[in-house]
Amino acid sequence: MSVEKFDLAQTITITPAAASHFREQLQRNGGAGVRIGLKKSGCTGFKYVIEEVPAPEENDVTLTLDNGVAIYFSREGAIALRGMEIDYTREGVNQTLKIENPNVTDMCGCGESFDIKTQET
Repeated sequence: MSVEKFDLAQTITITPAAASHFREQLQRNGGAGVRIGLKKSGCTGFKYVIEEVPAPEENDVTLTLDNGVAIYFSREGAIALRGMEIDYTREGVNQTLKIENPNVTDMCGCGESFDIKTQET
């Protein structure tokens, strides 16, 4: 069995549109960075938690975007977030963060929660 190593800073991809959105929100609200994580929820297992925070937690990895925005995520959760892409889209008056994660293995019918591959195989 081999152990695959990866650069934690390359875990999450943030599109320029999402980076700009995060920067605007942080400037408006005074947060230091954006923390991305998972939380147990719903009928399928997990949901994303994306929140402005004043500082990273002790075991967080910090990803600094080209526009200076700090993205934080836990080392422990990095496997589940690996390969994730976050985009910000606008359609008419609707605005949303769109998240693509290759580790999602199942999603509930209403789209509120999902199951995720959390360990290397």
